Amino acid sequence: MSKIAVRDAISAALAEEMRRDEKVFVMGEDVALTGGVYKATRGLYAEFGPERVRNTPLSELAIMGSATGAAMCGARPVAEIMHIDFIGVGFDIILNQMSKMCYKSNGKVTVPMVIRTQCGRNRSNSCTQSQSLEGLLTHIPGLKIVMPSTPYDFKGLLKSAVRDNNPVFFIEHKGLYHIKGEVPEEEYLIPIGKADVKREGKDVTIITYSKMVHTALEAAEKMAAQGIDAEVIDLRTLVPLDMETIAQSVKKTGRVLITHEAPERSGYGAEIAAQVVDKLFDELDAPIVRVCGSNIPIPNATEPEQQSAPTVKKLVDAAAALCYHT
Repeated sequence: MSKIAVRDAISAALAEEMRRDEKVFVMGEDVALTGGVYKATRGLYAEFGPERVRNTPLSELAIMGSATGAAMCGARPVAEIMHIDFIGVGFDIILNQMSKMCYKSNGKVTVPMVIRTQCGRNRSNSCTQSQSLEGLLTHIPGLKIVMPSTPYDFKGLLKSAVRDNNPVFFIEHKGLYHIKGEVPEEEYLIPIGKADVKREGKDVTIITYSKMVHTALEAAEKMAAQGIDAEVIDLRTLVPLDMETIAQSVKKTGRVLITHEAPERSGYGAEIAAQVVDKLFDELDAPIVRVCGSNIPIPNATEPEQQSAPTVKKLVDAAAALCYHT
């Protein structure tokens, strides 16, 4: 095992897959010589050259359109869209092409591609470069949505995403690139669609993903001081959703707290809550609680930006109210 940062886990996963399969190539803004804005493709250009590590124009429409066409023709592109905030520029490609092509062709055409993109608050980047828009994508049939939280999960899931025959959105929180964790030196894969219990507990189930996993784990330690034993589920994959792992936890705890950085209104937490109620209503001992981002544009100033997000204190207070609900 070696301890590496998330950005290094990403580049290692891509390098391994590019060595394994010559059809895999990387494309995006500044991904070549500079290794990308977040240095997650560092070292790839030196090893694989300009044919397989391609800088693109600053055009999200061109990036997604050309990646979709390349995938339809048999390649396996890994395209980077610098910030999820700008996927709207190519939304027709997402909504009507990459996600629907396999269905429209009755399975004759597959679209094996990965879109890497960044989300989330981090550096007071303002309301147009700090959003979490995964909820928009989970609504579209034909896409898989992956949002890991640790270097181990980043590497194993990205390798699986590259090998998947469907379009996969691999969403990376900007605040996670420096996070370090142990990663095996031998090859491994993590299946898409399998959640991970990051902390076991018996009083309340906290369901979350991406950077909020770390916030939830910190909150769980503070909950323990108040006599609340929280179980933390890291979904890792939003689509497909691992309801089996959720069900096992809810049957044990009887209480559910869902948290994500995206705004609460119509956020992915609402879908999770609906499925829990539909399938596990009799297992619940209290109403489901959501602790999510505020339904406002993300402020640029640091303190308001932080206040508009789910915090450790908000999670601890919500869990206390939930566990002492009668």
